[in-house]
Amino acid sequence: MKRMTRRNFVKSSMAAGAAMALVSPFSRVRGANDDIRVAVVGLRSQGSNHINWFRKIPGVRVVAICDADKSLLEREEKKFRDRNEKVDAYVDYRKLLEDKNIDAIITATPNHWHALVTVWGCQARKDVYVEKPVSHGIWEGRKMVEAARRYNRIVQSGTQRRSDEGLREAIEYIQQGNLGNIVIVWGIVYVRRGSIGKVNGPQPIPKSVDYNLWCGPAPMEPLMRRNLHYDWHWVWPIGDGDFGNNGIHFTDICRWFLDKNALPPRVMSIGGRFGYVDDGETPNTQIVFLDYKPAPIIFEVRGLPRAKGDSAMDIYRGIRAGVVVQCEGGYFAGGWVYDNDGKKIKQFKRTGGSGHHANFIKAVRSRKVSDLNADILEGHLSSALCHMGNVSYRLGKETSRDEVMEIIKGNKEMVDSFERLGEHLLVNAVDLKETPRILGPWLKMDTASEKFVGDFHEQANMLARRNYRKPFVVPEQV
Repeated sequence: MKRMTRRNFVKSSMAAGAAMALVSPFSRVRGANDDIRVAVVGLRSQGSNHINWFRKIPGVRVVAICDADKSLLEREEKKFRDRNEKVDAYVDYRKLLEDKNIDAIITATPNHWHALVTVWGCQARKDVYVEKPVSHGIWEGRKMVEAARRYNRIVQSGTQRRSDEGLREAIEYIQQGNLGNIVIVWGIVYVRRGSIGKVNGPQPIPKSVDYNLWCGPAPMEPLMRRNLHYDWHWVWPIGDGDFGNNGIHFTDICRWFLDKNALPPRVMSIGGRFGYVDDGETPNTQIVFLDYKPAPIIFEVRGLPRAKGDSAMDIYRGIRAGVVVQCEGGYFAGGWVYDNDGKKIKQFKRTGGSGHHANFIKAVRSRKVSDLNADILEGHLSSALCHMGNVSYRLGKETSRDEVMEIIKGNKEMVDSFERLGEHLLVNAVDLKETPRILGPWLKMDTASEKFVGDFHEQANMLARRNYRKPFVVPEQV
């Protein structure tokens, strides 16, 4: 196969875009029995799961795999050999894109690669299933939506709770006004996160890893943490903290309950990396206020246990990870609707979204974006909520309790969240001199342009759109 440079690939893709959009997406030669042929990119954990999930869907074949870590490629290749199944293996995603025998791409790479895998995939006329959070910044998330629309691609976000039929019924019940108007929505993620340790200098890159490809659009800097894999969640050039890791599922549900199809006009974050000093940069504990009108979202992230030395986590109104939707006449939490006295009214049996992958394949076959339960636009908006909260945090400064209370004193729900946070830190014996409390500024959002305006807007917009390392660049015009 003739080597195609990235520049020529983009150039030819752009030139052919308008014409190809009018051609049936399956006009090329299809696989045996009209199978949907998929490639899985990013294999360490969730990607390996995706291989198993998609293999079980009738009429789907996993025909290619890709990872910058050759040890992971070899691990998955062996599984295919043991099943007597053929699979093509790639280290470089750009080479995979040249394969005409691939209909769809499933990506579970680290967050910093999600946008580029999706945009390049759309340009190569592949449909894409992209894991959460779909983006690593607000700007590139919108570019993903633009690419999907321009090339008529089916792009599913990995927010699988959109395929939970019981949750869908609960949302319809609330939106029909059965409990009156929504007053406020809480998102809760209390998941234990320990220290990732602290190193004294650059760490060796695993020999199996092509570090240039692994870094991709992120700065190719020395590895300053013990583990290359997974702990990237807690450093800003690659990860988005637990608000962007687990929180995205529940920001999505919060926004779904509120039926909001744009970003909120304001955001503010309080938090810190409390209880230990390590090489992580993202907060392990965070409160984010997303100022939707008339009902806001308050999101709480906690990575420490319910008390120092304990193994269990805190619970808020029966929830460790989920949403609480407070209405005028009661609330929803954990699959149940309650009245304001805490009496159970109605249960919605949840499925967890197990049909999410099949939903993607259904839309790939029908070519109808409307068939998707979690179109890329939904994933972009909900991921952007996480990015907004993180941008406020990153622009924050060490702040006293009194200063925080002065800013939030008119908001009883925020005061309640902040006071409960203070009790949480107290029982965990957190030394705020060693690991300080950070208060982020109120940031205003122009919801039409999806850009920050007002105070701190220049710094905030710089954080909302990363500087890409060439040639791994999400283009201005997709």
